[in-house]
Amino acid sequence: MNKKVAIIASNGGMFDAYKVFNIANAAAATDQEVAIFFTFEGLNLIHRDAYKQLPMPEGKEHFAEGFANANVPAIPELVAMAQEMGVKFIGCQMTMDVMGLGIDSFVEGIEVGGAVTFLEFANDADVTLTF
Repeated sequence: MNKKVAIIASNGGMFDAYKVFNIANAAAATDQEVAIFFTFEGLNLIHRDAYKQLPMPEGKEHFAEGFANANVPAIPELVAMAQEMGVKFIGCQMTMDVMGLGIDSFVEGIEVGGAVTFLEFANDADVTLTF
């Protein structure tokens, strides 16, 4: 039986995205079932425009050169990799309603659901993480 990894993405900066997608992709690459629940600022990580230009934490701009020198994939590439490996993306319906965003504001292939949708997946998860 495959292990399950449940991730809550509630922050929306570049470092947050790398944490979320590195863990999700590593888990998926090792045949684990993965779901990410994107809520509040975490929706930036899958927003059609925002995920292409996520903010670097103030004072950490020097990391941009390090990412480039280390050939670290950009966030859109990591998102695509996760989707190709079957990582389930769940956009928080409540947060989307509060922000006035529809499903067309996000990358293709996301599911829209509430906390119950995520909890159904996470109920028997082997690992649950929040970023």
